[in-house]
Amino acid sequence: MKIAILGTRGIPNNHGGFEQFAEYFSVYLASKNHDVYVYNSHDHPYQDKKFKEVNIIHAYDPEYKIGTVGQFIYDLKCILDSRKRKFDVILQLGYTSSSVWYWLLPKNAIIVTNMDGMEWKRSKYSSPVRKFLKYAEKLAVKSSDYLISDSVGIQDYIIKKYNRTSEFIAYGASVFNNPNDKVLSKYKVKKSNYCILIARLEPENNIATIVEGYHASNTPYSLIVFGTLNDFGKTLQNKYADDNRIQFVGANYNQEELNNLRFFSRYYFHGHSVGGTNPSLLEAMASNTLIIANNNIFNKSILEHNAEYFDNSHDISSIMNNDSLFAKKEAYAKANIKKIENLYSWDIINNAYESFISQQIYK
Repeated sequence: MKIAILGTRGIPNNHGGFEQFAEYFSVYLASKNHDVYVYNSHDHPYQDKKFKEVNIIHAYDPEYKIGTVGQFIYDLKCILDSRKRKFDVILQLGYTSSSVWYWLLPKNAIIVTNMDGMEWKRSKYSSPVRKFLKYAEKLAVKSSDYLISDSVGIQDYIIKKYNRTSEFIAYGASVFNNPNDKVLSKYKVKKSNYCILIARLEPENNIATIVEGYHASNTPYSLIVFGTLNDFGKTLQNKYADDNRIQFVGANYNQEELNNLRFFSRYYFHGHSVGGTNPSLLEAMASNTLIIANNNIFNKSILEHNAEYFDNSHDISSIMNNDSLFAKKEAYAKANIKKIENLYSWDIINNAYESFISQQIYK
């Protein structure tokens, strides 16, 4: 089939979850002799027209000049270009800035949309933006031929809200099995004597809840918080500046370092409460760590009984003060790694996408 992937800043990944999926899936499709095209921002660091047999189409992206609004123009440029290409399938990853242009999508292509998470629930957005995001979500549901949900929570929401079925296909991960403790000295920590939190520093990721609970505990262990220090992050950093256990270290996109830090940590905190299957959760599951997750359907549907859950900062303090959870690390970590191998490996996820899309073409 001739397939295009829209909705990312491009491949190879240097940004986030959808970009990583686009890279893995497009390379997989090309290896299966499909004719694959991925749209890249014009200023993406990778400027070649081919990446591992995947065709790259660069489209103008003015986000660097005008901010987030530029993403609407970038998506428009991608969609207009797609009208000339005679694609069999267009796979849209997300809908926030593309669904407003649905009426320009090529009529002869099958439109498949990954519905991402419930973006309108994110507290960082103003009321008007949330209303727009709900509208964009509705447009995406109505204008797509087929929908994909990467979480059973999103799947349930779509059928209840819009009476539309969607195919559940999660995100993927690769088991990390080559640990090296060299990176620990960089953060001045020792094996099993520190905890870790990796997330965008946004309120809905329960950063404040985790840090507040940690601060109130009497644990001697360090907490390393990874995430770009935006205004919200800086506020928390200043608030807890006197607690030398808590380190706000900014963003780190070095997967090798992060995998090793997860591997040797005592506990890994996952506070995400909005959206589907979060990539960082699967990466943690694949990295031999013990996960303490926010108590919500998105996290529980993936982790099930192989994690500890928290609802508030008091829960965090209790877990850290008691510290009996560490005895379960080996059992929980083994179970989660087995789950990655059996349910969430990239081969399984890529094959599920390919099979689902192919079925729609050859019905």
